[in-house]
Amino acid sequence: MNLHLGCGRKHIPGFVHVDIEPFPHVDHVNPAERLDFIENNTVDLIYACHLLEHYGRHEVRNVLAEWHRVLRPGGILRLAVPDFAAVCHMYDSEGLKDGYSGLVGLVCGGQRNCADFHKIVFDEAFLTCLLKKTGFRHVRPWDWRTTEHAIIDDYSQAYLPHLDKENGSLMSLNLEGIK
Repeated sequence: MNLHLGCGRKHIPGFVHVDIEPFPHVDHVNPAERLDFIENNTVDLIYACHLLEHYGRHEVRNVLAEWHRVLRPGGILRLAVPDFAAVCHMYDSEGLKDGYSGLVGLVCGGQRNCADFHKIVFDEAFLTCLLKKTGFRHVRPWDWRTTEHAIIDDYSQAYLPHLDKENGSLMSLNLEGIK
């Protein structure tokens, strides 16, 4: 089984979709941190794109532990989160411009509703450390172009300038942990 957690409006064929919003393609209207409806060690792949940053710094380890619980041995947790190192690099070179640049959204969230706020930042070293402390034995980067869900234009493909995938800077940190 493949899970797409916090899927929002994005539908990936062949995945079980979990979100707190009841979009038509959502299989389980449920918070992503409580997967009580899934047995231990039964999931092959979890995909969570720009979801983990919506949890507080004291919640993240428990969320990762829950996702680890449902993955089978050898299963993959594929994460995409805003890359704070990339944000800092771009801020250092360009600043915030008008204050509504993509950098603000990457750090603070879209703020379109009460759930659309970011509560924590990640860079590669920090997220790798969290994943390893949770029990993931191997952590590696992944490239959105090589996945079965590459056709889904989501935040794993977040470039600035917006949609400039040829010349822009990737602002998403894409890491996967193997159980």
